[in-house]
Amino acid sequence: MRPKPDAGAARRPPEAGDGHDPPKAGEGHDPPKAGKAQRTPEAVLQQLEWTVLRRLDGLLQGDHRTLWRGAGLDLADLREYQHGDDVRHIDWNITARLQVPHVRQYTEDRELTAWFLMDLSGSLDFGSDERSKRDQAEGFVAALARMLTQRGNRVGALLYRPGTSQPLSVLPPGAGRLQVLQLLSHLRAPAALPAPATAAQPDKRGPAAARQTDLAALLTRAEALMRRRSLVFLLSDFISAPGWSAPLGRLARRHEVLAVRLFDPLELALPDIGLLTVVDAETGEQLEIDTQNAGFRQRFEALAAQHETQLRAQLTQAGVDTLELATGDDLLDALLRCVALRRQRARAAPGHRLPAALRQPAAA
Repeated sequence: MRPKPDAGAARRPPEAGDGHDPPKAGEGHDPPKAGKAQRTPEAVLQQLEWTVLRRLDGLLQGDHRTLWRGAGLDLADLREYQHGDDVRHIDWNITARLQVPHVRQYTEDRELTAWFLMDLSGSLDFGSDERSKRDQAEGFVAALARMLTQRGNRVGALLYRPGTSQPLSVLPPGAGRLQVLQLLSHLRAPAALPAPATAAQPDKRGPAAARQTDLAALLTRAEALMRRRSLVFLLSDFISAPGWSAPLGRLARRHEVLAVRLFDPLELALPDIGLLTVVDAETGEQLEIDTQNAGFRQRFEALAAQHETQLRAQLTQAGVDTLELATGDDLLDALLRCVALRRQRARAAPGHRLPAALRQPAAA
């Protein structure tokens, strides 16, 4: 696993008594920065409605046809089965008659259910500039959820906070602006403290392993939770224990999944800023590094590039579309890329696996 600096630790070397000490194990979200009061969910959503949503009005869905595919009930057509189709849609009577597998196609509904699978692990608190990965995820989810609920669609969420007494929490699907505000409130809810180990139930994994992110647990819970075909947004930086690719692939075979990969540019290349103390936000491990060492920076970039290649290969193997969202990206541009990616998927042949999306906005 490549090294990852803690939130705020990579901006400058910490000094004694300056208020930038690493967080203690088991703490939840970082407190608001000095001089920057945390806004209420109502204020956040109101600003997004004025600055982003009004400029996107009509792009995701119009009055007659949605950009997102619903479950559908009315039979529209039949076609030959292709690799990747849902086997539950096979018409066995036509298949037996023509000796070729055929699947049913349904009229697309405007109303659908969208789920946000949120990785809220400690590594999302990192940000080398004004916004952290958690801040960027909150804005993206709020804007997209409000766009979906404006036309009567329902949104729900499955939140994952590893290392707490209740790592998984569910917000049932609902519609309307109030549901989006509840979603924001759930995202900002303080994490529960870790359950203390007892003699009867000791934690055999150790304190560090207990706090490590395991996306497989989140995806496995989502498989059991979502019974109807839904639109699924998985938001994570994918700094996780291995083994999440298989459950993500199973989820993508039943639902329409978009993986939103959160990252910060400082996780890909280190600047030359002298001695630096980095802290693993999940395990609490600290390491002092010398960024003036050119060889160290080259090795760091090589490990980061290797991680990028492996991550994209796993996402492509799982068969999900990927939107890469950096901490410095503009939310409007990110949502436009999301729309362009969906239109590209709609034009693709059934069963075709699209590659992971590039960081740059799609060409108009």
